Amino acid sequence: MEQPDNGTVLEVFQLTKVFRDFWRRPRVTAVDGLDLSVQRGEIIGLLGPNGSGKSTTIKMLLGLLHPSDGSIRILGGRPSDVAVRKRIGYLPEDSYLYRYLTPRETLLFYGRLFDLSASERRQRTAELIEMTGLGPAADRAVGEFSKGMARRLGLAQALLNAPDLLILDEPTSGLDPMGCRQVKELLQALAARGTTILLSSHLLADVEHVCDRVVIMYDGRPRAAGTLKSLLENQERMLVNVPTLDAAATRRLLDLLRKELGCEADVSRPSMNLEEFFVKVVREAKENGTPGAAGESKMATFLQA
Repeated sequence: MEQPDNGTVLEVFQLTKVFRDFWRRPRVTAVDGLDLSVQRGEIIGLLGPNGSGKSTTIKMLLGLLHPSDGSIRILGGRPSDVAVRKRIGYLPEDSYLYRYLTPRETLLFYGRLFDLSASERRQRTAELIEMTGLGPAADRAVGEFSKGMARRLGLAQALLNAPDLLILDEPTSGLDPMGCRQVKELLQALAARGTTILLSSHLLADVEHVCDRVVIMYDGRPRAAGTLKSLLENQERMLVNVPTLDAAATRRLLDLLRKELGCEADVSRPSMNLEEFFVKVVREAKENGTPGAAGESKMATFLQA
């Protein structure tokens, strides 16, 4: 099954989900009239507080729940189509992993479910273990893992079938700052190669770093949607970035702006955020050969096609 010629991977029209009680009376409208269109290679953020309808929307996209109204077209078919499901990768908020299996055994098991050949299963398993930084723990029981390590294995599992559409629910939960940065860089690299990504997260800084567009939901309805630039840009202010000036030159510049424009200007210095500074320090430590510094992850070759 091929994607539509126009590059649209996901189309949702007036999607609605009403949960009913035993007597079929409406009890909760979890999703109310959601419209969404996602193109190939886009990273879309689905945001909202708890109970806003994000998880219900994801479950309908995966075919785990049936809509009460509206329509879903995904990868040219319906969520219930087996051919469509084979092209979707999914990382749930809580990774449901077999605690007595190792990461290697886990990925080999799921590779069989995707009907991968034995050689392909072994190759993809080895590459994903290396890519997610699980090499030293590849043969440890998953039940011994921290939440961050379990998230790494869950992400590897979601990528095992080289999906065209990747749906991620809180993908960086439990990861340290270097792990978060590696996941975000991986998502951007996957999108650049044509993978479409739907990302749900409460960590808004992560969403801001990687998403092309966001949809903010509340009480089951979309309340704001658009590119981050269109939603966040302050149209009433401007920033002028110049090299550092001495005190006298700064005063002259401010006096000129006050005289010519009749307004007061602020002076501040550009700043990186704490995550960027943390990553910079750790990467410099790695380059200097400091033991224990985190290394870079290498994308699996089968995901580069």
